[in-house]
Amino acid sequence: MHIKNFKKIFSRTPKSSIGLQSKRGFTIVELIISLTILGAITYVISTFQTDVFSLNTNLQNNLNAQLDARHLIKQMVAELRKTTQSSIGSYAIESASSTAIVFYSDVNNNGSVDRVRYFTSGSTVKKGVVTPSGNPLSYNLNSEVVTTLVSDLVSSSTLPVFQYYPSTYEGTSSPMTYPLSIQSVRLVKITLIIDRDPNRSPVPIVVTSQVSLRNLKDNL
Repeated sequence: MHIKNFKKIFSRTPKSSIGLQSKRGFTIVELIISLTILGAITYVISTFQTDVFSLNTNLQNNLNAQLDARHLIKQMVAELRKTTQSSIGSYAIESASSTAIVFYSDVNNNGSVDRVRYFTSGSTVKKGVVTPSGNPLSYNLNSEVVTTLVSDLVSSSTLPVFQYYPSTYEGTSSPMTYPLSIQSVRLVKITLIIDRDPNRSPVPIVVTSQVSLRNLKDNL
């Protein structure tokens, strides 16, 4: 009888009570912990995506800046290489400094020798062109057409935009000192330091080149 009674009692026990712990849901604490972990993962992923996007934008901006600087230097080199006497007989170079140079060159390849001025203004590089006009010909400075070529220029005392060398330059000597003897200038070195965002990586871009003034007498 004892065994039978025990079986009856056991058979009356609700099946739902057996294995109750395995079927119960999340507790409030477990839910809060899960949500916290999910939020942390979402934040990390979002931050990573933002950083990647920002870095990609900075790299693209600096690549564009490098291309702009190289294009400008290529243009300057081509025009300086053709430096020649002006249409009214003025010397090929009018003035030269570390931040500006004024010279004469047929920049439009139309047979007319223009007065060309490359100069810096704050963080920009600009170009001014005066085409001779009138009879007799003259260079009216009020007619100068000025355009902005490159922005985000970084000034440097050790790497100025323009440096000048005489005919004795062999690749390692120091540039000419000021005041310059303009008639002695036979080579111009151009350096542009560009930084689209000084507060972020990568480091500033440095683009440089040099050009011989082939039309000057002792450079033939």
